[in-house]
Amino acid sequence: MKKITIIIFDDNFERRDSLSFLLEGYEEFLVAGSFKDCHRVLEVVNEINPDVILMDIEMPGINGIEAVKLVRKENTTVKILMQTVFEDDDKVYDAMIAGASGYLLKKSSSEKIVEAIHDVVAGGSPMTPVVARKILEKMREQAKPSATEDFQLSDREKEILYYLVQGLSYKMISEKCFISYHTVNSHIKKIYEKIQVHSQSEAVAKALKNKWVEP
Repeated sequence: MKKITIIIFDDNFERRDSLSFLLEGYEEFLVAGSFKDCHRVLEVVNEINPDVILMDIEMPGINGIEAVKLVRKENTTVKILMQTVFEDDDKVYDAMIAGASGYLLKKSSSEKIVEAIHDVVAGGSPMTPVVARKILEKMREQAKPSATEDFQLSDREKEILYYLVQGLSYKMISEKCFISYHTVNSHIKKIYEKIQVHSQSEAVAKALKNKWVEP
């Protein structure tokens, strides 16, 4: 089984150490490095080529948002999960726009952290409901009216897209729809293909813009 390679950027030693200890306890994860700052972020990412980056938003020097922008200029595939203390913060929206894949509260339980990593690897965009609502509000403010496009989404696909707009995880969607996690993942890949997007944030923005679902 191929392990999910993870690197951590956080200026708090105890936080880095506890995250490393937690994740190394799972056989599917490989913690390939943890770093106190992002001064060598591009060099580190290019050298290790991780599957997932756990990135603190607030760091001295190059902060997490600036680091995401740097990484995205050269790497569009690595999954970046931001770690934040506060939910109601414009920085989380800025990080999403910069190219982050999802968010985690630092007070999240071990189970939530592990679930979020699995979700983001599967193509999801983990975030708390509060953060999801804030992003949706910003997207609604910035969405420009346009002629409604018809991509012939099935009723099931519209249902799943609705739950994506609500910020639900793949696991939560599977429970709501009474289908397997794998089936949810398959539906979402098909939705992305149909509406011509590559991420959950793009899918949510397009769904709101075209009024396929209501938030």
